[in-house]
Amino acid sequence: MRGEPSSHSRPANCFAPVFAFGTAAAALLYLAGVRALRRRGDAWPAGRTVSWLLGLAVTVLATMSGLAVYGKVLFSVHMGQHMILAMTVPILLVLGAPVTLALRALPPAPKGGPAGPREVLLKLLHSRYVRTVSHPVVASVLFIGSAFAVSYSSLFETLMGSHLGHLAMLTHFLVVGLLFFWVVIGIDPGPRRPPHLGRLFVLILTMPFHSWFSISLMNSSDLIGAGWWNSLSRPWVAYPLDDQYNAGAIAWATGDIPVLITTIILAAQWVRSDAREARRIDRRIDRGDDNDPLAACNAYLASLHARDRRRVPSPSRPPGADPTPRPTAPPPVPASFSDRTRHTEES
Repeated sequence: MRGEPSSHSRPANCFAPVFAFGTAAAALLYLAGVRALRRRGDAWPAGRTVSWLLGLAVTVLATMSGLAVYGKVLFSVHMGQHMILAMTVPILLVLGAPVTLALRALPPAPKGGPAGPREVLLKLLHSRYVRTVSHPVVASVLFIGSAFAVSYSSLFETLMGSHLGHLAMLTHFLVVGLLFFWVVIGIDPGPRRPPHLGRLFVLILTMPFHSWFSISLMNSSDLIGAGWWNSLSRPWVAYPLDDQYNAGAIAWATGDIPVLITTIILAAQWVRSDAREARRIDRRIDRGDDNDPLAACNAYLASLHARDRRRVPSPSRPPGADPTPRPTAPPPVPASFSDRTRHTEES
């Protein structure tokens, strides 16, 4: 039937055990963690749970639906899978904050006993490997560079020629997408947390390379993975280069929306972070924390203002009274503030 993949080009089925069992386990473990928190009276944002489950559902859609069947025989559909797993699913999953949930739900190991899952997770987060791959430059190079490296080498044809190879390629795109968006908009703790302005620069500097990748596919006169595509019986594909052009167009068009969403999320996180910092400073000022130079400075200025108000002559002063108030000693300067001021003048 015209429009259907032939038996030579269709996988036996679209069931992918890696994604099937992986997403099921990820959903069950996440819900178990949420339940453990609620049983002891701790709250967990419902939005994070929805984001996590929705990300897993989209993963199943991209890897075990008609996209999985046609992704093996049409470059354009394969690119749709690539974009969903690398730029849509990661945004949803990192906003679910699974590491934060695990650290809060897992019990600590007994003192003096062997390390438990929580301690192993903390050790992994602070490992040299995670510190290296979570560097913004490394994450960006892996995110964009792997797309060029896989597509413009013989590796693409090799992986497409095997069902497991194709699944491995999709898994790779998902992992590098998770890493990149974890650096940019991740909620979970990590060894590196660039400031919000730095994250915005990472996003701005990375996306032009994604557009370059998309445009290169659209303008290429060489068929990528020609050996694989030519081995398929695809009578409905008269011009394979047209399908490759469509793949580049899909990559370009579907990349702008996730970038816009990521920018909005990053801006919202930035505003919320500034608001939390302002509330923290206000609380320290209210407590009169002498260890905080800003609080000490504000307290000192407030005492000067109060002294000046006491020195203002009253309009009802009786005749003959001395209009000039006696000088009063200035209030003592907080030690932390005076020490920092003296240090600044000496330097």
